Amino acid sequence: MTPPSRANAASPTEANSRSQRKFRPEIQGLRAVALALVVAYHVWLGRVSGGVDVFLLISAFLMTGQFVDRYRRGTRVSLPRHWVHTFRRLLPAAVVTIVGTVVASLAILPGTRWATIVEQAWASLFYAENWVLQRDAVNYYAQDHSTASPFQHFWSLSIQGQVFLVFPVVFLVVAALCRRARLNYERVLFWAFAALFLVSLVYSVYETAVSQSEAYFDTAARVWEFALGALLAIVSGRVRLPARAAAAAGWAGLALIIACGLVLQVDGVFPGFAALWPTLAAGAVILAGEDGGRRGVHRLLGLAPFQRLGNVSYSLYLWHWPVLVLVTAVRGGERPGWLAGSAVIVASLTLAYVTTRFVDKPWRAWRWPEVRVRQGLAAVVACVAAVALPVGSIQASIQIANHKAIANAPRNNPGAAALVPGYNGTPDPKASLLPLPSKLEQDWASLPQQCDQDLGLSVKLRDNGCTQVGQPGASKTVLVVGNSHAQQWLGALLPMAEQHGWRMYQLLKGGCVYQPPSSDVGDDCNEFNQEVSAQIAAHRPDAVVLVGTAAAPSSAEETLTPGLEQLVDGFTKDGIDVVALRDNPRFAFNMSECVVQHGEADPACRAPSSSLLAPENPLTGLASRYRDRFHAIDLTDFLCPGGECRGVIGNVFVYLDSNHLSRTYTSSLAPILEQRIIAATGWA
Repeated sequence: MTPPSRANAASPTEANSRSQRKFRPEIQGLRAVALALVVAYHVWLGRVSGGVDVFLLISAFLMTGQFVDRYRRGTRVSLPRHWVHTFRRLLPAAVVTIVGTVVASLAILPGTRWATIVEQAWASLFYAENWVLQRDAVNYYAQDHSTASPFQHFWSLSIQGQVFLVFPVVFLVVAALCRRARLNYERVLFWAFAALFLVSLVYSVYETAVSQSEAYFDTAARVWEFALGALLAIVSGRVRLPARAAAAAGWAGLALIIACGLVLQVDGVFPGFAALWPTLAAGAVILAGEDGGRRGVHRLLGLAPFQRLGNVSYSLYLWHWPVLVLVTAVRGGERPGWLAGSAVIVASLTLAYVTTRFVDKPWRAWRWPEVRVRQGLAAVVACVAAVALPVGSIQASIQIANHKAIANAPRNNPGAAALVPGYNGTPDPKASLLPLPSKLEQDWASLPQQCDQDLGLSVKLRDNGCTQVGQPGASKTVLVVGNSHAQQWLGALLPMAEQHGWRMYQLLKGGCVYQPPSSDVGDDCNEFNQEVSAQIAAHRPDAVVLVGTAAAPSSAEETLTPGLEQLVDGFTKDGIDVVALRDNPRFAFNMSECVVQHGEADPACRAPSSSLLAPENPLTGLASRYRDRFHAIDLTDFLCPGGECRGVIGNVFVYLDSNHLSRTYTSSLAPILEQRIIAATGWA
């Protein structure tokens, strides 16, 4: 979303088109309406309005008008100068918002979220936030999808920034081609953007159907909205609607823009065909222009309140979302109602006005950076440095604290070892918990090497990221299968494999329990599990390790994983040992955040195991039927010592979220797990 400017509004036109003008108040008013919808829907309704799509279209409309006008006047454009000018204007307000949001987030949000905040601050600064969100949308291991980031709204600004880099290249390449071949610039440009519009829209429809959550942040799936704005800029100067038609089109377009978010669940169906609704509606308002006469929608959009709101629309968009997210965090996750929501809007408007009045306008009015490209570049670098210095300092301080805590870990952070009878260590009760809260989201267990070729992996399994420890010809080959609840135990299994010289490898997929084919899971999970079964049949390991039960969040409804008995029956008949681990307790809240916010001793961060797991281990029955090769392992006593499940044991975070064990804690469990597996299996 570009900041409003009377200097870069609609393109001037020749005598055979609409009368030349530099500023179109109805577009400024349309910007205000779209922004008001974005804020109101976010704050009061908890929905997405489609207003951002209107912004994207308007930004392309204005940019295209600039380049078309320059070509008509014979003005040659310097690409570096244009880029520097554009980002010099965009960055100051964004920089103030990024720095302010980081500082407020560190003061308000728990340390478990700091790493994500810092990462997304960098991504927002360099117009890459949409790529981070796109990655996390399909990444099972991304931290807590349900918790909104205060930088999440930068996805649209990032896409816009990427388009601002690419589209000028298109304009200049087409201009050079037309000058050389003496072609009509606007006609060639029209067909170029028409082709881009069709290709991007088709891709958007397909990608939205296949993976809507990923497509939502995909630049390629959004480019058609910009292309539509460009097409609109090319034809609008040559289109003059009759007064009645213009009035009808303008009011209908405005009504459709307002209704879009109420009728459609925008965040669940965009950006495919459904996004044509707000963009075409905005196009109708722009095409109507001032042609509607006294009854035209421009009479409303040109009113002073809309113009003033349009003037601060960029800054208001920047501020409203972090204010909303941080206020929600202060309220313990409860969304603000009408009164608190109104306070959020007032606070956002105040910040937007201050940012526009004292940062954005003075910076854009400063002429020195416009004299030479290198001076403009220096201004851009200064903006980047204004974020890089504080954010880089925060990252450095986190790293220093982490290295210091790790250096003292052997004495201060025993983890599960503190529960072993005879432990006589003296950890400092004031020592930092490990991992540091800012490092928790990265504390996933893994194996160190890529899987060897001799395993004969299928393409699907190889691409999924098979890893191993040990070499071919080892005394024992152990395969770990399942989902993230099996992966977390690699922290304890890895030291055991290294100690005994085993070859251990993993075939794991987040969110996909290893089970026989089932209609209860998606095709991708079924296909993956079938590949794993084929791998086991072709390259029989000595043992398979899996998690055999599934606990329920803050409930004692623990069950066997689906199809476990069928799997055990097949493996044991083939001479393969099965080591089935009992699932860990799960919670309906983020246990690590509970500890950070309330302290490890707070009753809210503790719960009796009887309320989280079944009274009897569900694996017991299978163990009695498959005595020789089925081995049930239960470590509940080291997760819930004395029958109380805790968030911290031995100065170590037990959980990294609501239901996954931290690698640091499972690593401390390695000697205990080794002892129990050896005792159960009789392996040497």
